[in-house]
Amino acid sequence: MSVIWRAFDQSLHRMVAVKVLTASLHTDPGQRVRVRSEARAAARCIHPDAIDIYDYGETVTSYGGVAAYVVMPLLDGTPLAERVEEGALPWQEAASIALRLARVLTAGHARGLVHRDVTAENVLLTADGPKLLDFGIAAWAGDPDDDRGTPPYVAPERLLGAPTHPAVDVYALGVLLHTMLTGRRPYPETTWEEIEAARRTSPPPRVPGVPKAVADLCRRCLAQDPRQRPTAAQVAATLTSVLGTATLTRNVRRGVTLIGSVLLALSALLWFQQPTPPRHQSAPPPSSTPSESTLPSPAWTSPRERTVERPPPSEGAVEQAVAEFRTVLEDGTACGRTDADVILDLRQVLQHAVTPHGPAETRTESLRRKLSDRSREGRLAPACANALHLHLDALDAALRSE
Repeated sequence: MSVIWRAFDQSLHRMVAVKVLTASLHTDPGQRVRVRSEARAAARCIHPDAIDIYDYGETVTSYGGVAAYVVMPLLDGTPLAERVEEGALPWQEAASIALRLARVLTAGHARGLVHRDVTAENVLLTADGPKLLDFGIAAWAGDPDDDRGTPPYVAPERLLGAPTHPAVDVYALGVLLHTMLTGRRPYPETTWEEIEAARRTSPPPRVPGVPKAVADLCRRCLAQDPRQRPTAAQVAATLTSVLGTATLTRNVRRGVTLIGSVLLALSALLWFQQPTPPRHQSAPPPSSTPSESTLPSPAWTSPRERTVERPPPSEGAVEQAVAEFRTVLEDGTACGRTDADVILDLRQVLQHAVTPHGPAETRTESLRRKLSDRSREGRLAPACANALHLHLDALDAALRSE
């Protein structure tokens, strides 16, 4: 239906994306109305992880048609569909992505907006986290319009002509979560004919190898009866709790390991400090010529004779700086109330920063920007942000000394 162009905004001097209705649809006023409705719907969903809308307009083409266009941010990332094609995601990563999408849907549902096409193709994984795209068939709750969406993600009640309801987005989110956790969709049908002929009556499939709370949440989202599905806000609350518990458990295990290492080191230190009984040795025979080892060291040497020994560079300085940054982020002291998705987001940007490419200053620039953004959003406590900035300075120094 459209072509997306990379463009330069001459007024504000920034790169943007311009979505233009394809030439074959320029003469159809209904399609222009649809593009305008998409722009208005996306503009109503105000959330950091939803696509922003800068502008909408219409222009006369050289062929005499009227082209509708939408101006949006130019995002750099990977479609979630490509990531899933590589296989299942770690459950923490999948839950974190689903959590952020659930928050976007919560914001839209609170304004009466239903996305209706939450799919892996419409989620872009960027350096700032997942972004929900394409509000092309978004509608208001209660809308009887028959735009169903993408077949594998469509809730069963939509096949019966039920009005648009936020529960259809929750069902699609359940399909997406199951796909991320297993690497495949919960049901094999991919066309409308196959889905309508399936007539499912058995409970949704269960996801193996993940925490019970995550598996149960996924099945509830896939419930045939929309009244049995949780709301998007309840999905977000459950995933926040599960990810927070996982982080706490990981920190406890790390603390137990650290305490064990400290006790082992203290035991070794006490053992080596035990007094050693003196040994009786015979005195060396007298000698008229003092040995080299008994000669006094000269009090002064000329600059030409003097050599300066530089300490060897610290091995693993970058790894140590990265480990200290992660410890502050996850140990629960300064950053104890930080959301699990923020922690995962910062860890991913940190991993990208230490990838060996470019000068040290530019390699950590994205991480500094991320810390500033999260602080401005109120999702990082001042003490946490200050501690992380200090360890980021240490990481800069380690990268420059490589």
